[in-house]
Amino acid sequence: MIHALERQEPWWEPGTGFGYHVNTFGFLVGEIVRRATGMTIGQFIQRSIAGPLDADLYIGLPASEHHRVAEFRWPSAAPMPDIPPGDDMALMRWNTYWNPPGISGAHWVNTPAWRIAEIPSTNGHGHARAIARVYSALARWGEIGGVRIIGEETLKNAVIEQSRGLDIVTQRTARFGLGFQLTQDERKLGPNPNTFGHFGAGGSLGFCDPDCDLAFGYVTNDMGPRWQNPRNRALIDAVYACF
Repeated sequence: MIHALERQEPWWEPGTGFGYHVNTFGFLVGEIVRRATGMTIGQFIQRSIAGPLDADLYIGLPASEHHRVAEFRWPSAAPMPDIPPGDDMALMRWNTYWNPPGISGAHWVNTPAWRIAEIPSTNGHGHARAIARVYSALARWGEIGGVRIIGEETLKNAVIEQSRGLDIVTQRTARFGLGFQLTQDERKLGPNPNTFGHFGAGGSLGFCDPDCDLAFGYVTNDMGPRWQNPRNRALIDAVYACF
């Protein structure tokens, strides 16, 4: 993947737009981690984040843990659309999600090979309590219970808005910091302005709200509406109703 990304020419002129990486973002970040630390991204998460926080969270799930994983109910892989000749942007969107066919959906995600592999921005395994545990540290700018997983200034820089507007890949409005999705009117992470986190497949969600010391984790194994999912929306509303 890294060699393929090194050879890939940009799909649009840098600085003129932005698009959701889906599968490739994690490989790019993971390679930086590997070169800086000598560890794969899965090893780094275990040693520096999940392990110290006692969070049951993995990228690259050991075979000994596979019996605990729920099968993911994903629709059948989408058929190859009829892409007009020369429509490079339509081809790019297809390749972003479905190249090779099924990598982000049916056929692969419930296999032992998928669970063991480290596909950093796509195949994290964990439960809601683990996700909330990580975000509980982020809600306090990187530290909880004497465990620091990221520097405060580093995290504050990571949640500064870097892109906003129409996402070229998803064809929806989006707002991002450095890796984190930021709250926006079209897809709110609660009512406060400084929340940040990330949505996942089927409406899974982890985020935090530093303004009220809140961490939130929700997972599902049933693919439902991925944009303003009514399940996570109702849960977010219920949580904030408790304040």
